[in-house]
Amino acid sequence: MLEFPTINPVLVALGPLQIRWYGLMYVIGFSAAYQLVVYQAKKFGWNRMLEQIDNLNLTLIIGIILGGRLGYVFFYNPAYYLAHPLEIPATWSGGMSFHGGCLGALLAGFLYCRRNELNFWQAADLFVVTVPIGLFFGRLGNFINGELYGRITNVPWGMIFPDGGPLPRHPSQLYEAILEGFVLFLLLWTLKAKPWKRPDSPFWQHGSMLALFLTFYGFFRFLVEFAREPDPQIGLIFLGLSMGQMLCLLMICGGIALWFWRKPTQMKTASPKPRRLRHKR
Repeated sequence: MLEFPTINPVLVALGPLQIRWYGLMYVIGFSAAYQLVVYQAKKFGWNRMLEQIDNLNLTLIIGIILGGRLGYVFFYNPAYYLAHPLEIPATWSGGMSFHGGCLGALLAGFLYCRRNELNFWQAADLFVVTVPIGLFFGRLGNFINGELYGRITNVPWGMIFPDGGPLPRHPSQLYEAILEGFVLFLLLWTLKAKPWKRPDSPFWQHGSMLALFLTFYGFFRFLVEFAREPDPQIGLIFLGLSMGQMLCLLMICGGIALWFWRKPTQMKTASPKPRRLRHKR
């Protein structure tokens, strides 16, 4: 059994102003992801996208926050919030859903791209390969806060979390940081250079990276959920699966469907000039 590290969740306190590790992790994650988005857009010469990145990024953040909160309300605790609707906006009290945030970001991104005449699938592929960076730092923030811990276990690396009772539990936040963050980023960053994604290839299949993200994230999260403590107000709901696993199955199905639905976009190439026939005399 390992000891849970004693880390003060408050990094710096200046009177009433506090800088917490949890918030800092998200700032680092969003900043790193933003820089990689700009790097890709410059590399591919997408000047139109570069002009819109700041506004699109802000729109996606708003979509993540709204979708994450509403996802938690409707997926994980609908009965409580239907009885207490005034608490729905109280994000500071905790309760965000990744799957809801994902839906919120996709909807916000789609509406923004449609309004500003951007290619949604191109933008989605550009942003989605950087999402695991935010997930990695976000899960580290969960670990520092001692929240979203795993189920009771007897594995040698089990930890006793401050709010998790006297028995050791899986550090499932670290499992997620590794699989959904580090491994998923390496996987997507490598696959984005494959022939179906090269700008100089004869066909450019928009939506490839989004499809892969949905599929692999859903798969990794589904596995980790076996070690993660289910939400107490729901527990295990069907065939011993948690709500998170049910949502991941839908996510995997959506990613696979998108992979087979996406259509190659023929890149414009100069048509060869017709050859003049010469008659032999």
